[in-house]
Amino acid sequence: MKKTIHKKGFVFQVFEAENKSPFDTLFEIFKELITHTSGDFDEAISWLRELDKEYKLTTAEYTIDNFIEDLKKKGYIKDEIDKNGSGGTIITAKTERAIRQQALNNIFGKLKRNGSGSHKSKSLGTGDEHTGEFRGYQFGDALDKVSITESLKNAQINHGIGSFNLTEDDLVVEETLHKSQMSTVLMIDISHSMILYGEDRITPAKKVAMALAELITTRYPKDTLDILVFGNDAWLIEIKDLPYLKVGPYHTNTVAGLQLAMDVLRRKRHTNKQIFMITDGKPSCLRMPDGQYYKNSMGLDEFIVNKCYDSAQQARRLHIPITTFMIAKDPYLTQFVQEFTKANQGKAFYTGLKGLGEMIFEDYETNRKKRIKG
Repeated sequence: MKKTIHKKGFVFQVFEAENKSPFDTLFEIFKELITHTSGDFDEAISWLRELDKEYKLTTAEYTIDNFIEDLKKKGYIKDEIDKNGSGGTIITAKTERAIRQQALNNIFGKLKRNGSGSHKSKSLGTGDEHTGEFRGYQFGDALDKVSITESLKNAQINHGIGSFNLTEDDLVVEETLHKSQMSTVLMIDISHSMILYGEDRITPAKKVAMALAELITTRYPKDTLDILVFGNDAWLIEIKDLPYLKVGPYHTNTVAGLQLAMDVLRRKRHTNKQIFMITDGKPSCLRMPDGQYYKNSMGLDEFIVNKCYDSAQQARRLHIPITTFMIAKDPYLTQFVQEFTKANQGKAFYTGLKGLGEMIFEDYETNRKKRIKG
């Protein structure tokens, strides 16, 4: 008889793109364009028409006008009349959610969802997150923590299968981890430098914010995320405002952003708190007690910088670590961030725009597994 030989290997096939409907194809592009245009529907459609001319995205059977009609039918856009009586088309909350979901998929697409909706801390004990590790039963352990399968296996090994006998020495308990909660404030620099030098830095920043917001609300609903923007001043924005976020003619009041972030976190009951700051420029503005603004864009102003260091130390005393994602890489700015990070005992990443989302997620996950003593 011939012996059958089974071989393993790879089979290479010609790539076949996913079969999408004309609407789905255009909708993917539309969501990207509406993010870049800060929610301006007319501008996004104008860009879509230009792309259609160049890349033949539509056919005679399905045109851009058909796509717009489908957007209305599906509830992604609606006509609205403003206070001045002028009419226009705007995106709906359904589109805002779709944009956040796309940002999450693009940035964190490789993540596997966890149905528990919480994170783990490093401390073992009486928790509710399974680790797969076992220990002997101890007096006081809850019965629902006893692993029945492992205990029955021990009983068979220890006493044989002729006559079943289960003793206390056979019982084992599965180790668990405490679930912890995190309160995060995400600070986004919207000073004018975020669009200088021909580089759009605000769009990637708000994409990261949308992805992080969608991640927390869907995967970790017990966590909280507050988002603030800072220019000459700092103010909180809602998640639904993110697609419409624009850069203004502002200087960079980092201190105002940090003070507002700490005020928000003081009111949170969670032990674990953190600040993420996305910025590309140096601090160049302070608001004085009399309401006047002190501004200096020439180099690093010692008065402004020292106020930043004071805020960093204040956050450290409140047990709030600050992680700075510095887009710019100028040597003197890098030195400032190093001193700022040292004052807070936080962390800093010196990066371009590529990979920003992945780094923020990884740092978020890492921080969530720590137990910060309050």
